[in-house]
Amino acid sequence: MLSVGILVFDDVEILDFSGPYEVFSTAARVHARLHTAASLFRCFLVAPDMRPVRARGGMKVLPDCVLTPSSDVDVLIVPGGDVSKVLGNPEVIDWIRAQALDATITASVCTGAFLLARAGLLDGLPATTHWEDQAEMASMFPATTVRQDVPWVDCGRVVTSAGISAGIDMSLHLVERLAGRQLAEATARQMEYRWSTHGTIDHTQSARSRSSAARLFSAA
Repeated sequence: MLSVGILVFDDVEILDFSGPYEVFSTAARVHARLHTAASLFRCFLVAPDMRPVRARGGMKVLPDCVLTPSSDVDVLIVPGGDVSKVLGNPEVIDWIRAQALDATITASVCTGAFLLARAGLLDGLPATTHWEDQAEMASMFPATTVRQDVPWVDCGRVVTSAGISAGIDMSLHLVERLAGRQLAEATARQMEYRWSTHGTIDHTQSARSRSSAARLFSAA
């Protein structure tokens, strides 16, 4: 079983975290129909503390746990929203950086890319974010090449997506990477979602990570 930890914080964009959660939990359910093996993915919400998180629009979300040890997360999803306060929280930024050392994949949705960049994970890499925030990201983090007009950018161990619903496309891509195209397509079908598969893959960065991801999945 692969653990999928999704960070949540005040003013997080709802679909940024719920979209990936739906993809991975649906993939696990679809996979279980076809296989008798243990569950494929386990999703959980992580927050700086256990109080209810107030997402954008006023929705209250209860996290499953506080910031976990790095060994507990195979796939880390960092959503966006209003990230201004989180950018100034060294505990969260340090935690993201530590997770990335051991996680098979660290991914962001929307302005979650700002948090990956602040943690130094996007230095020298191409990345994307919500179209409204691309210019600001390029200005704040000149070591990152900000890509436009793509739903996601795959650099191997680090993957970024554009805004909001693009996180669903990216998450389906990650299911494909970890468990195969057939399951990703079946998951999109189950969700009745038209999957955009035309992201950008940086093969120079991703080749090394694919073999390690395959080894992890085969051992799960």
